[in-house]
Amino acid sequence: MKQSLQLKIGQSLTMTPQLQQAIKLLQLSSLELQSEIQQALDENPLLEQEDNLGEQAVAPSDNDRASEETKTSAESLNEDRAEQTLPDELALDTGWDDIYDPTPTASISQTSAGSGEDFSDLFENQSKPTDGLYEHLLWQLECAHLSETDQQIGLAILDGIDERGYLTESLQDIQQGLLPRYPDIELDEIEAVLRLIQHFDPLSVGARSPAECMKIQLQQYDPDTPHLNKAIALVDRYLDYLAKNDLATLKRRLQASDTELGGIIRLIQTTNPHPGQVISTSHAQYIKPDVYVSKQDGEWVVRINPENAPRLKVNETYSKLIKRGDNSEQNNYLRDHVQEARWFIKSLQSRNDTLQRVARVIVERQIDFLEYGEEAMKPMVLRDVAEQLEMHESTISRVTTMKFMHTPRGVLEFKYFFSSHVGTSDGGECSATAIRAIIKKLIAAEPANKPLSDNKITALLKEQGVNVARRTIAKYREAMNIPPSNERKRLF
Repeated sequence: MKQSLQLKIGQSLTMTPQLQQAIKLLQLSSLELQSEIQQALDENPLLEQEDNLGEQAVAPSDNDRASEETKTSAESLNEDRAEQTLPDELALDTGWDDIYDPTPTASISQTSAGSGEDFSDLFENQSKPTDGLYEHLLWQLECAHLSETDQQIGLAILDGIDERGYLTESLQDIQQGLLPRYPDIELDEIEAVLRLIQHFDPLSVGARSPAECMKIQLQQYDPDTPHLNKAIALVDRYLDYLAKNDLATLKRRLQASDTELGGIIRLIQTTNPHPGQVISTSHAQYIKPDVYVSKQDGEWVVRINPENAPRLKVNETYSKLIKRGDNSEQNNYLRDHVQEARWFIKSLQSRNDTLQRVARVIVERQIDFLEYGEEAMKPMVLRDVAEQLEMHESTISRVTTMKFMHTPRGVLEFKYFFSSHVGTSDGGECSATAIRAIIKKLIAAEPANKPLSDNKITALLKEQGVNVARRTIAKYREAMNIPPSNERKRLF
């Protein structure tokens, strides 16, 4: 085959480093973006964050004038010191509050009393970290003054308790682990220490099943508590029927009426099936929204969160050093980093502009939701926003992933506003989010002793003009973690 050279003209899309950086910043969440910005500030000496330096520049001159006045007054005092006489009691120059800040409780109570605002969550997560469940139980075990053998048994039991407060290891396994050091240990000894630990705080920790957990708690109630004996019998033998909401079998086995069974279930509901979660070291995690949506003068306004979009600039001191036109190593280093800093700033600005444009389109299409709630949510897909902004769907997908919007309805992810549609009887469309809200509302208002079936909910939605199949109702109900009608039946 003869080889030859051919010249062809064509177009192709090339992913430049600048485009790759812009795409990378576009799909980052707020936390990831802050980490990326900090990394860029650390690696590039020519990139810096803007500060309010104007006000700081005025401060030295005022301080100089103040120091001169102080110096003049001090000199005049030195001249007349010989003629001065000191009184028996000297007045204080400063008060206690001038040196020490007032207690936060007092200041907050005064502020809240005067303004009517609620500061109950001001100190949330400000307390020092608390001990975990293991440390809490270990402290009680050490205070029990047990023998060395029982102490080691207790430590082995604590090692097998999970964060819910349940013992995940069998007593036989615990015995096998202790036999090399204590060959004469018996299961009765382990059982005795376990019963001791089960009465530690929180009560019933170390239980081996939910039935045992609730039984231990019920046994600590006053013996004269109404329905106590039948409640203990229910959790001990018939807890599976309660989980299935098989009320007819429970009434027959316990020989109880509807009223009595309702009292038994209410008594069981006072127990805690997860005692270990009472001792928690976790703190509330807050989401920083990327945009804020608020209504001002009758119009909905979208603003970028300034905390997630810091203003960056190129360091002027270093950039002015690039004056020579030579190819020295230092000059090339500065020139390259200046260009990288400008690309990063431009990519960051492009991200914020795209994020704000997408948020505005979402708000414009979902004004009814912001005004009236979930039932007024309109169907919307990525293609709708992409066509309006003349962007690709992949770009809209990157923008709406792990981005959050602060609205009067709560802090919601961008993806929350996108949902499929279902046809209505009048030829319109209803979003899946609105249908889920209607289903949730219908179930919340249903009679306790006669819950709505999926077929009944389908018929009620059809009366409202929404044509939804029964299997679709079941799918939406399961997605909202709502049990079927037979498990929702209650006596009270």
